[in-house]
Amino acid sequence: MGCIARLLPDSRCNSAASPTSSLSSDLQTAAAATTASSSAMPLAAPFSDLGVPLSASDLRTTAYEVLAAASRATGGKPLTYIPQSASAATRSTSSTSTSTSTSSSLQRSLTSTAATKVNKALGPRSSTASKVTREASRRPATVLELVRVKLRVTEQDDARIRRGLLRIAAGQLGRRAESMILPLEFLQQFKVSDFPHPHEYVSCQLRNLKLLEAGLLVHPLVPLSKSDNYAQRLRQIIHKAYDGSLETGKDSESVQELCSAVNSLAGRSLGGGSDECHWADGFPLNLHIYQMLVEACFDSEHGTLVAEIDEVMGLLKKTWVILGINQMLHNLYFTWALFNHFAMSDQVDIELLSAAEAQLSEVAKDAKTTEDPDYCEILSSTLSSIMGWTDKRLLAYHEYFNSSNIDSMQGIVSIGVSAAKILVEDISQEYHIRRKEGTDVVHGRIEAYIRSSVSAAFAQRMEEAVSKRSSRNHVPVLSILANDTNDLATKDRNMYSPILTEWHPFASGVAVATLHSCFGNELKQFIVGITKLTPDTAEVLNAADKLEKNLVNIVVEDSVNSDDGGKSWIRQMPPYEAENAIANLVKAWVKERVDRLKGWVDQSLQQETWNPQANRPSFAPSSVEMLKIINEVLDTFFQLSISVHSTLFPDLAAGLDRILQHYASKAKSYCGTRSTPIPQLPHLTRCDVGPKLFKKKEKPHVLTKRGSQVGSSNGNGACALDLPKLCVQINTLHYIRTEVENLKKKARKYLRNSELAQDGITDGMNINFELSQASCQDGIRQLCDTTAYNVVFSYLSHVLLDTLYVGGTASNRVEPFLRELHSILRMISGIMYNGVRDRLMTVLMKASFDGFLLVLLAGGPTRAFTLQDSQTIENDFRALRGLYLANGDGLSCELVDKASLEAKNILPLLRTDTESLIQRFKQTISECSGSPTKSRFPIPPVPTQWSANNPNTILRVLCYRNDEAASKFLKKTYNLPKKL
Repeated sequence: MGCIARLLPDSRCNSAASPTSSLSSDLQTAAAATTASSSAMPLAAPFSDLGVPLSASDLRTTAYEVLAAASRATGGKPLTYIPQSASAATRSTSSTSTSTSTSSSLQRSLTSTAATKVNKALGPRSSTASKVTREASRRPATVLELVRVKLRVTEQDDARIRRGLLRIAAGQLGRRAESMILPLEFLQQFKVSDFPHPHEYVSCQLRNLKLLEAGLLVHPLVPLSKSDNYAQRLRQIIHKAYDGSLETGKDSESVQELCSAVNSLAGRSLGGGSDECHWADGFPLNLHIYQMLVEACFDSEHGTLVAEIDEVMGLLKKTWVILGINQMLHNLYFTWALFNHFAMSDQVDIELLSAAEAQLSEVAKDAKTTEDPDYCEILSSTLSSIMGWTDKRLLAYHEYFNSSNIDSMQGIVSIGVSAAKILVEDISQEYHIRRKEGTDVVHGRIEAYIRSSVSAAFAQRMEEAVSKRSSRNHVPVLSILANDTNDLATKDRNMYSPILTEWHPFASGVAVATLHSCFGNELKQFIVGITKLTPDTAEVLNAADKLEKNLVNIVVEDSVNSDDGGKSWIRQMPPYEAENAIANLVKAWVKERVDRLKGWVDQSLQQETWNPQANRPSFAPSSVEMLKIINEVLDTFFQLSISVHSTLFPDLAAGLDRILQHYASKAKSYCGTRSTPIPQLPHLTRCDVGPKLFKKKEKPHVLTKRGSQVGSSNGNGACALDLPKLCVQINTLHYIRTEVENLKKKARKYLRNSELAQDGITDGMNINFELSQASCQDGIRQLCDTTAYNVVFSYLSHVLLDTLYVGGTASNRVEPFLRELHSILRMISGIMYNGVRDRLMTVLMKASFDGFLLVLLAGGPTRAFTLQDSQTIENDFRALRGLYLANGDGLSCELVDKASLEAKNILPLLRTDTESLIQRFKQTISECSGSPTKSRFPIPPVPTQWSANNPNTILRVLCYRNDEAASKFLKKTYNLPKKL
């Protein structure tokens, strides 16, 4: 045999004329054959294209070859199909002839009396069974013949395939079908003489090559490595064949190389040790082939399952070992196929719907028993295809379902909900996280269907109501819409809710609440434009009132057996009407008292002394008086001789919330900010290296002005710290924050006792006093920060910034700072409440370590450290930590560790030798700024936080290193002076 391309050079292009999406093309064809209705559209394909130009016809032929090989249908005569138009005598003769020539396993007569396990599993099939007697005489003689006809394989092709299988069997006796690579075998067995035309021979050979490419290179069962020589060789051979230079002779070198590469690739197995060949069991090739076989289960003329479904299923099951199909994959794809044929029947074949529903229950069981990612991927895409179809109809069920097709809605809902439940509960990882929050997939899905469909139906009714309004019909649009909305609610309650109640016990409540909300939105816009009462206004309000009563009655009647009698749904239906006159009067009353209280607060805060000696409880008397007034206003509000509407109290609560926020903001406004006392960093210098830091006759130059060693302190360095006043301010804000909780409890109690609270809206009311609580919280934080940093950087500057380590570590240790700090801590403990005391101490501790680091890294030219000084500094660091730990009576170890972590990470730099520091600095500055220019590094910017890996931090350690090498490096690199 010669070269393939010599017979038909453009055969590859012709073969690829119907590419990749074989499933979609077959479904479109089946859809056209099943129904002429435009709405009978097939589902989206559940798996991706092959990426190899195999047409639907190619896949059908391959499917039949696999089936014939698996069934060992290798008899001499082709199977004969008797068309329906043939005469009874011809049918009888042909059937007799075929049955005598077929193996005994395929000779069974298929009649309507056969008991089928599949039929029982898939539910009632009364209409199909009634056709069986009429159809039995027109059926093919064997199951395999039936499948052949469904796959559109001609008798001539069937005979050739079976001859090829006979030749394979003759040369390899006893070899199982799953150990054969059928495309490779047929490439070798078929000759040009086996085909009526050379074109068909070339097409067959190209199809087999494409199958090898798809099954071994594009979609192999075992993933290929990039360096696989056999894969590279096979790819070369196939492309060579496509180009028309492959000799197909059995003994040709090309075929020998092809066999070697194919056998090697097909022999790879996930488990190992098996003689099976894997050429058609990679995803999605196996499912593309298997879907062709599954289509044989359906009657293309009637769109129903064939009567011989059990026999066909039994035959198809023999191909599983070759295609890598298992029961779970079969259940999944068969579910999709059943539902797809139901969709293409224009939703009239309820039996297919019932069958799909029953089969989906098997899929649900399978999904819970496996975590196989490949199966989960197929499961997800298949169920998403089904849900795409169901969601389109269920999210607008008012449009798609009516009295003529309402019978199918229950099954469609069941399938849509079940598919969503499987996707979320058995595949989604997010569901398992949210499961603790009480997520209900089924209820959520049904509510989404109802809200979407009802909203769409309402929008349509609103458009119709606008069109009804004319010059002759003066009825307001909202009056028409109210009547139409009532009709819509009644229709949903009588037609759709009984079906949806199976999955959501309050389906009617969801629909009514949605309609109530839709109409309420339109009514709200109408009320905004009302300036005076007119007949139209009265008519609209009366119609709205009547509609609201009807909707509430529906909820109450349908919630008789519920735990709360429908209150939860009524809470979702805020009343349409409000007494505007009363509401305006009450709002004016609230505004008057809030404004009066605000003026009192301003006056009282100006006179407040914040003196802990004068205020025995250690908080401001003005705060006590303010809260007393607020309680009186609250009492008066609920004693007003009106029915307090639920929407009025939030106005009062918001006004009182603003007063409390105003007080807190004023109380903290005098304290400054955290950065106020922190001095500016001095300019960098280098040490004047010598045997001593100061000459013999000189004394350390220590200025008495606080902050002088580290620069200016913005003018506040010498200011006396009024620590008791700040502590009283912190206590006051803490007291207000605590009393706000009592206000909230009191308000809730009033609302529960009021008559209107029976509407069930109390829980959703805004009585959180969020502004005041946030302001108090922020004020406490700001006061604590300001107090702590004033204590460290201003009040204690004389024992920290001005003296610590000035002139040497031995002469000025940390003990004076610790003694002063200890006195401060005792004062804080005597004034502050437990609730905020630890918080202030924690901030004070952080400020202490910040100041300690400032001395080490920005202490000015009067400080210098040697390597030996590092031990002294670390001892002082431990002493500072010990002050706050207080032998277990102070702050927790976790808080102390967290506050001292920055300083702890810097200390190792002080005991690092100079050369190592210089190298580390060069490395970090290079990483941050790149290579130096002319041997000069840029001065790194000051970081927001000191770090051992920050170049500016390392540079500062070098600046205060009393070492010749450090001084020379700084002189050479930055030309830093020795003095400011």
